Amino acid sequence: MTVQVKRVYEAEEATDGKRVLVDRLWPRGVSKDRADLFEWCKEVAPSTELRRWYEHDPAKYPEFVSRYRAELAEPDAAAAYADLAKLVANGPVTLLTASKAEGISQAHVLAALLEERDPLVR
Repeated sequence: MTVQVKRVYEAEEATDGKRVLVDRLWPRGVSKDRADLFEWCKEVAPSTELRRWYEHDPAKYPEFVSRYRAELAEPDAAAAYADLAKLVANGPVTLLTASKAEGISQAHVLAALLEERDPLVR
């Protein structure tokens, strides 16, 4: 499996494969008609409450991972996650996020889970 994480503002590259936006909100400054996306999978994004609590605080990362995994187990998120896992199984996927939090965004947690790695081991 090949999963990478990029900011949605980065230009598309040949090695990106399917580009999937995994943020709940559409990123500022990116027009929908110009976004190089395969799909927008907002169902796998953390809830607004969890996102606001976390605020990409490195000290909160372990608890964020735990709480986010619990959210991903809820029915709608679990179905979307399963579809995303199928997409990953069929070729390279780039998870796109607007987050500047290198290594600790929800997209990085998703990438680790999709690759069957522990998100807490970086």
